[in-house]
Amino acid sequence: MFGDIARFLLNTIFTLFGAALLLRAWLQYVRVAAYNPVSHAVQQVTNWLVLPLRRVIPGMRGIDWASVIAALIAAMAYVLATVWLAGVDPFGLLPTLVIVALLTVVKWALNLLIWLTILMALLSWLNPQSPAMPVLFQLTAPFLNPLRRIIPQFGGLDLSPILLFVIVQVLLMVITRAAVSLTLFGI
Repeated sequence: MFGDIARFLLNTIFTLFGAALLLRAWLQYVRVAAYNPVSHAVQQVTNWLVLPLRRVIPGMRGIDWASVIAALIAAMAYVLATVWLAGVDPFGLLPTLVIVALLTVVKWALNLLIWLTILMALLSWLNPQSPAMPVLFQLTAPFLNPLRRIIPQFGGLDLSPILLFVIVQVLLMVITRAAVSLTLFGI
């Protein structure tokens, strides 16, 4: 029972922090204003890890590589802790765990995309004038706009978020299966 509770807490804490790190990079990539309340909150949560890394790892081509590397470091710490909690020597599996950490970062990014898309869809129905809508639209547009060109709107109903949700869920299944097959237990 203690192991299940510890794994749940580790998963929750690291997933939220990893998502915040990836959101920080994503917000910068789509050029959301730094004074935006969402950007400011994400920066406050992640500055302690990203700012020291930024001294060594510069951003390039609009990508905040320090935030991406910080997410990879967080994923590696999460994977090592999870493997250790399972009673396995993590250092014996180190090359495999690096791949699992990369898969974990991708999983965090896909989960973040799902939640942002769901939030955008809900707000578009409940409160389309919400101050969060422009930010959510900016974050999800690179993924939804190509789908909007493929799927026509039916009676003003945009089905692209549903298609994106299905695509991301399939990708999450593939990534989770790959991580489980590499470690013989779930990450």
